[in-house]
Amino acid sequence: METATAALRYTGVFHGTADQVRQVRREMARRLAGCPAANDAVLIVSELAANAVLHSTSAGQFFTVRAELHGSYLWLEVEDCGGPRYPRPHDGARPHGLDVVAALTGPDGWGVDGDASGRVVWARLKL
Repeated sequence: METATAALRYTGVFHGTADQVRQVRREMARRLAGCPAANDAVLIVSELAANAVLHSTSAGQFFTVRAELHGSYLWLEVEDCGGPRYPRPHDGARPHGLDVVAALTGPDGWGVDGDASGRVVWARLKL
C-alpha cells in the first residue's frame, strides 16, 4: 500500500458549493494517509476551500485544490475565482479560520497571491 511519504502531487477541481468542502476533506485524508501532517493538512485545506466557497466568486462556480509533498514540507493551495476582498475586523476573542492556518504553519507559512480575477491561498506545512 502506497502512503503519502511516497511522491505526492494532487490537483482536484471542485464545484463551488458548501457540500464540496466535505469532499475536499475526504479526498485529502485519503491522499495523505500515512503522512505525519495529514490531520493538520486536512484542516488547512478544509478552511481554504470553505473560504473559496464563502468569500469568492467561486461560489456556484469552481475552485481548485493542489497538494504536493516535498522532502521536509507539504505544499497546499486552493485557487478560487477571485472577487472583491472584504477583510473582516479581527476579533481576538474569536479567531478566524486563517488564524488557525497561521497557528499550524507559522506566520510565514501561508499567504495569498492574486487579485480580484483569481487568487491562490497557499500554505507550507512542515513535516
